[in-house]
Amino acid sequence: MRDPMEMNTGVLAYIGDAVYELYVRKYVTDTGQIHANRLHTASVKFVKAEAQAMVCRTIASELPEEERALIARARNRRIGTGAKNAKPMDYKWATAFEALLGYYYLSGRTDEMEAIISEAIRLIASK
Repeated sequence: MRDPMEMNTGVLAYIGDAVYELYVRKYVTDTGQIHANRLHTASVKFVKAEAQAMVCRTIASELPEEERALIARARNRRIGTGAKNAKPMDYKWATAFEALLGYYYLSGRTDEMEAIISEAIRLIASK
């Protein structure tokens, strides 16, 4: 497998999006909710671009230089499409957040990935 740090940030974001979605789904099902539409509604709060962007902006300065560089590379990547319900800058920051998670996942750095996901859920839940 290629070095994840050298991979296209769109690919990293694609993987990170799936990983984050799974953790969010686990978090909302742990609340005891069993109705699919309510689970979806609860999940949206955590996966929308605005929330992910807020998390990425909050944690970025605490990360090592290599991860900050990855965030900058992902954020500055030209994106052909955007989320229909997100501001362009929020979408770019959210993509950077997902790319970071994808990088951690593909690098086998799951402890760091899970720590960031836990912090993301904590930050978003407190809003």
